Amino acid sequence: MDAAFFIAAGIAVLATLRVITSYNIMHALLYLVVSLLAVAVVIYVYGAPFMAVLEIIIYAGAIMVLIIFFVMMLNLGLETSEHEKAWLRPRIWIIPGILCLILLGEILFLIIQNRQPAGNIQVVEPKAVGMALFGPYIIAVELTGILLMAGIVGAYHLGRQQKKISHRFLENFEL
Repeated sequence: MDAAFFIAAGIAVLATLRVITSYNIMHALLYLVVSLLAVAVVIYVYGAPFMAVLEIIIYAGAIMVLIIFFVMMLNLGLETSEHEKAWLRPRIWIIPGILCLILLGEILFLIIQNRQPAGNIQVVEPKAVGMALFGPYIIAVELTGILLMAGIVGAYHLGRQQKKISHRFLENFEL
């Protein structure tokens, strides 16, 4: 195996352990992004650059934005603004930043090296992936969209219910 694989795999394992052991949800999300980026580097090392780019765009990009949106939406209350200010302190970003810089250096080294993967690799064009997703696998794509929409509606509903319950609770004490 390549040294690039072991470095990326080690970063992925360490970042994933931090996701599991973090008490703060925002710290866990930062380490989850680092873990997903490391997995993308592992996929690139195995000779699937298109899948690596999809990993970054879909998981580290779109889904993480949705998760952060839900976390921000569900953290209702006045005391959360102080917590959000604490999350923006630079010391929280140091370790994920260092891990991302290592991954960036590693991926730049691999791109500059321009080494072809070993073995019999079949190249799959992006057009073929799109035709497969919106051809025989269209039901799976649509079901995934419905599942994501159900998650959005459920998170919104839970956030609204929590706000209503807290207002009713406060009204009872004002009497």
